[in-house]
Amino acid sequence: LDSRREGDPTRPATDRISQPAARTSPRPPRTTRATMPKPLTDQEKRKQISVRGLAGVENVADLKTNFNRHLHFTLVKDRNVATRRDYYFALAHTVRDHLVGRWIRTQQHYYEKDPKRVYYLSLEFYMGRTLQNTMVNLALENACDEALYQLGLDMEELQDIEEDAGLGNGGLGRLAACFLDSMASLGLAAYGYGIRYEFGIFNQKIVKGWQVEEADDWLRYGNPWEKARPEYMRPVHFYGRVEHHPDGVKWVDTQVVLALPYDTPVPGYRNNVVNTMRLWSAKAPCEFNLKDFNVGGYIQAVLDRNLAENISRVLYPNDNFFEGKELRLKQEYFVVAATLQDIIRRFKASKFGSTEVVRMDLTKLPEKVAIQLNDTHPAMAIPELMRILVDDEKLSWETAWDICVRTCAYTNHTVLPEALERWPIDLFQNLLPRHLEIIYEINRRHLERIGSLYPGDFDRLRRMSLIEEGDQKKINMAHLCIVGSHAVNGVARIHSDILKASVFKDFYEVDPQKFQNKTNGITPRRWLVMSNPGLAEVIAERIGEDFIRDLDQLKKLLKFVDDEAFLRDVAKIKQENKMKFAAHLEEHYKVKINPNSMFDLQVKRIHEYKRQLLNCLHIITMYNRIKKEPNKFWTPRTIMIGGKAAPGYHTAKMIIKLITSIGEVVNNDPVIGDRLKVIFLENYRVTLAEKAIPAADLSEQISTAGTEASGTGNMKFMLNGALTIGTMDGANVEMAEEAGEGNLFIFGMRVDDVEAMDKKGYNANEYYNRIPELKQAVDQVSGGYFSPNEPGLFKDIVNMLMNHDRFKVFADYEEYIKCQEHVSELYKNTKEWTKKVVHNIAACGKFSSDRTISQYAREIWGMEPTLEKIPAPDD
Repeated sequence: LDSRREGDPTRPATDRISQPAARTSPRPPRTTRATMPKPLTDQEKRKQISVRGLAGVENVADLKTNFNRHLHFTLVKDRNVATRRDYYFALAHTVRDHLVGRWIRTQQHYYEKDPKRVYYLSLEFYMGRTLQNTMVNLALENACDEALYQLGLDMEELQDIEEDAGLGNGGLGRLAACFLDSMASLGLAAYGYGIRYEFGIFNQKIVKGWQVEEADDWLRYGNPWEKARPEYMRPVHFYGRVEHHPDGVKWVDTQVVLALPYDTPVPGYRNNVVNTMRLWSAKAPCEFNLKDFNVGGYIQAVLDRNLAENISRVLYPNDNFFEGKELRLKQEYFVVAATLQDIIRRFKASKFGSTEVVRMDLTKLPEKVAIQLNDTHPAMAIPELMRILVDDEKLSWETAWDICVRTCAYTNHTVLPEALERWPIDLFQNLLPRHLEIIYEINRRHLERIGSLYPGDFDRLRRMSLIEEGDQKKINMAHLCIVGSHAVNGVARIHSDILKASVFKDFYEVDPQKFQNKTNGITPRRWLVMSNPGLAEVIAERIGEDFIRDLDQLKKLLKFVDDEAFLRDVAKIKQENKMKFAAHLEEHYKVKINPNSMFDLQVKRIHEYKRQLLNCLHIITMYNRIKKEPNKFWTPRTIMIGGKAAPGYHTAKMIIKLITSIGEVVNNDPVIGDRLKVIFLENYRVTLAEKAIPAADLSEQISTAGTEASGTGNMKFMLNGALTIGTMDGANVEMAEEAGEGNLFIFGMRVDDVEAMDKKGYNANEYYNRIPELKQAVDQVSGGYFSPNEPGLFKDIVNMLMNHDRFKVFADYEEYIKCQEHVSELYKNTKEWTKKVVHNIAACGKFSSDRTISQYAREIWGMEPTLEKIPAPDD
């Protein structure tokens, strides 16, 4: 392996790691991690260790042995040539060993018990990193930490080598990841199905204030967590034509792409359950056209394989925006076609499905299978299931439709019209001709029913049709999902009400029983125990550790809201997190910030409806006020904004440039000093969120009322002890209910106010002319104050704000500024601020994804969560 060592018989390969340089003494406490503010008793230390997860000191020796074994025999390296990345892979394989036995046993358990299975179909799974999350869920973290310390290695350094699995844009994909964690922790027989994108969400670089996209080649070093399953490869068909025969319909002359599954284990929290996320990768079939080969076309035939494999090449980096590209439709059908083949294969192979009776009668499918469509991206599951049941299984249309509707359920994630998928008929006709026929037949029967319920109401028929007429006929995929599902849900109460009252009002009037609400949640394992261990320890010391499985237990913290020692502990942990994040920014971003300032964060996708521009106007207003009265005491703030703009979204990219330009002026003004800093957090992603959110004092959730479906970042900030400034939008409404509106900073128009303004007309000039500070800020942006070398740089943004701002930034400006004044005033009083923090943390129980998934299971899937453990592999 190393030319200097080859042929040296005196150096046995297996002793390379266990050299004298390795440590044998126990690991001292980390100074970078949060510790208790007073000396710990032995009992408290055990509790602290228990929260972090220690599998027992006796495991340390085994872990070291297994680490050695993987370094030598999996990676074929020794200590002389191994890199830090090799050590990371050796550690990942060592931890994965603890998953595999549980993984196999879980699948055996499902086969024996034959429970109903839920299949969560999503084009996005924003998983982030896997190593630390797995160690937390398996109670291995401290044992691994100690083992690596004794080997002379640092676990935190190795964790930082892992690439984020950035297979999502933002909230929708991260929600899917949290749901997988909860489904495993609740013991549900669940499977996540998606695409194994070769390139995930792009890496964002900020160059001279502009966003520049770089490819996210997350697989370039391999992925130790996945297992290829070529034995379950499935064919997926495209193009071709449809033949109708007396004995049925045939889809012929198709082009075939193979779907190769890669399985990733998803561990539950310390219950020995390990579920599966199966991601499909596109592969070209092996056959070549011999005719082409004979005339010298072999090379081209091989090169053309790339066209098929492009299907799983890259994640579309669009959030809340529909782009009708053929490749995107291919992706959507690809994942659905492969997944449904897999679902039916598993059903037929199960104890329940393997009897001859059931093989002939798939009407039992809904009793054993639940399919959840995560937004409209997997909507093709409905016509594809119909095609399989009618064309392949030879069931009648009526029987197949009953099976389809009882099996499928649909979650809507947005009310923005530009986000709703509408596919051109011409594209379908070419790519999926049989499915177009099926959709037409679904629509014919659907409109027949509506016509019988509302005779002569042709406008209603037009509104409710799956096919939208116009210059270009289009298929409305949301309508397809509603008609083909037995349950339709929004993701926050206000969002679900909007769906019923406006977006899908016609459908709600026809089938009110279909519509439900399932307020989103987050997993407390990743977003508290893992990302904020100091706070988890402080909480566990007061109320025990049951909150990790049952977040409602946090309500017990209310009895400590006047306990000065507890308030000091919470404040101390926050300050330590801020110092740690400030050090991270200095090391990685070369930015020095004041850790004693208020950390004011707005981190999410850059989009007009999320109103980063309102935040910008507040920054400029603060800047102008400090300049005007430089001798007055101002509560110091570090305002951090992070997020990615879709590469083709010009306005979003200009917003990033504006933020960085404002920061350039503010941060270099000697009059301002440390009282105000503006930082753009480059390449915001799950891993950065895990560092930033525990450090935040203030969380900005300032979308226009009625535009944010739910939000989950707001919940993560709340759980980690940040206070929310926000509008009554999405889940903010329920957060205010749970914590008490007085413990959040609520401002701005409500949904009714926005609707009333829409009716009378929004006039930005009215606010611009009436509010001097707003006029000053807008004039500075338009006049080039923040872009002196290009005075007209931001004219498009100003023009949008003044003339066609759908999200009414100016209408909420005045209240927002007043609310921010209240925030600054309260922040001076640490005790009162921390009391509000405790009220917020104590109110987080509702926002656990465990609660969300329990409701999905009982009210949509017909399943019962369980807290029972599967026996460990060695039991």
